[in-house]
Amino acid sequence: MGIFSSKDTEAVTTTSGAVRPELAALTGDYTIDPAHSTIGFVARHAMVTNVKGGFQDFTGTLRLDGTDPSQSSASLDVVMDSIETGNADRDGHLKSADFFKADEFPTMTFRSTKAESLGGDDYRITGDLTILGTTRPLAIELEFNGAAKDPFGNERVGFEGKAEILRSDWGLTWNAALETGGVLVSDKIKLNFDISAIRNA
Repeated sequence: MGIFSSKDTEAVTTTSGAVRPELAALTGDYTIDPAHSTIGFVARHAMVTNVKGGFQDFTGTLRLDGTDPSQSSASLDVVMDSIETGNADRDGHLKSADFFKADEFPTMTFRSTKAESLGGDDYRITGDLTILGTTRPLAIELEFNGAAKDPFGNERVGFEGKAEILRSDWGLTWNAALETGGVLVSDKIKLNFDISAIRNA
């Protein structure tokens, strides 16, 4: 579906030039539902295993335009103090001055600047990711999971996304050397998103 990309302008029209109703029907403003969404990450630990975590407190919006996909956009704000990895000591360390400095920089933000179709239900959305006051571009690969009305009458859309970053690009450089070689925490971090958004009234 050509939800995001202007490259799909032809795909959202019929041979007579009319907009396909299933795409036009998605046009609108949506609010991300944190109760049914996850924002997670995976980091390599001690060179031998993966540590998974996520953020429990975040807000976000989507603007989808099925008739003019280039007008679609996304915005996300994440509370850094809400990080959870299943270990309280590790969570405290991640919030500290060694990593996210959550007291000084309480929020991580993403603001989209571009979106494009990769074919089928696959998309790429690019934007500005700000961590520790540093803003750098981030590209997220997305799969559109569809749209539906839930039992409570909410109109929902769903997306799954993934990306990879080097945390050092945002000034997250703390590490510790291992006696056997290598470092305690990988520079490369895998990000994953599972988003359910509700259409605004």
